[in-house]
Amino acid sequence: MANYDNGTKEKSTNLIENLMGYIDTRIDIIRLEIQEKLKASFVGLLHVVLLGFFALMSVLFVSIFLGLLLNHLLDSSFWGFGIIALFYVAVLVMLVVGLDKKAFQSMADKAFDNTIYKTDKREKQI
Repeated sequence: MANYDNGTKEKSTNLIENLMGYIDTRIDIIRLEIQEKLKASFVGLLHVVLLGFFALMSVLFVSIFLGLLLNHLLDSSFWGFGIIALFYVAVLVMLVVGLDKKAFQSMADKAFDNTIYKTDKREKQI
């Protein structure tokens, strides 16, 4: 009977060690997944910042070019810039007042549809 109790203790000890090893491995996997997501988020953020910067610079210099071109065509020193400024003010007014936010909401719904509830990568491997 003592031999049986000793074998049960070894099995339970072995089971506990295996369970602790499993938990440690799962924690390591979760940490690695978080690290991968942070890296991907950082790369995405950097990409968006660079795109935004270069888009801003492009719009700025194209606007200056168009303003100078209109100034030359109108033989004026300021009307070209005034026309470009009025264009941007009109776009701003349309965005603030006239444009329905539902259009943006539907775009956001399509972009983020079921991103939270997609299956986990590990479930696909099994």
